[in-house]
Amino acid sequence: MKTKSRLFLASAAILGFLGPAEAQRSRPVAADTSVAYRIGPEDILQISVFSNEALSRTVPVRPDGMISLPLLNDVKAAGLTPMELRDSIMKRLVEFVPSPEVAVIVTEVKSFMISVIGQVMKPGRYDLRSSATIVDALAMAGGFKEFAGRSKVVVTRAQGGISRRIPFNYDKLNEAKNPQENFDLRPGDIVIVP
Repeated sequence: MKTKSRLFLASAAILGFLGPAEAQRSRPVAADTSVAYRIGPEDILQISVFSNEALSRTVPVRPDGMISLPLLNDVKAAGLTPMELRDSIMKRLVEFVPSPEVAVIVTEVKSFMISVIGQVMKPGRYDLRSSATIVDALAMAGGFKEFAGRSKVVVTRAQGGISRRIPFNYDKLNEAKNPQENFDLRPGDIVIVP
């Protein structure tokens, strides 16, 4: 595996995708499998109750984080993993259906929104389909304007009702000494470029 990764990086450097410095510093990063996807508002879910088509349906997650299902009325979905939602629905369905078997599938991710504002070419709100790093977000926004504060970028992130500021120094990304981490963004993050 390491040999294939090195071969890819060397090929990328030769073809011009990565400069020699980036090719040397680049290394494969394992995906963080400990962080499960959490359902968010506007996501589209397919709820299947086996052997009961009348209860099965595709539903959107409302802005209040709830979904509506027959017999159960409103069910909290936002903030839960698909497996947690499945368990919640199964527990509530036991009252109406003996030994219910339920599957929850996220068919469309619409809740992963980030914003990029300030001195970028295309400031705005971006709907992501998968995880993205801060550099990915800056690239989607068209890069920096001429007088942007590249070393003073800040990501604001809401955690538990508190807004946290995470500094990012783009100029340190390619430094061999004390490089800046190109971290993953989370839904609702706001990238501010002064």
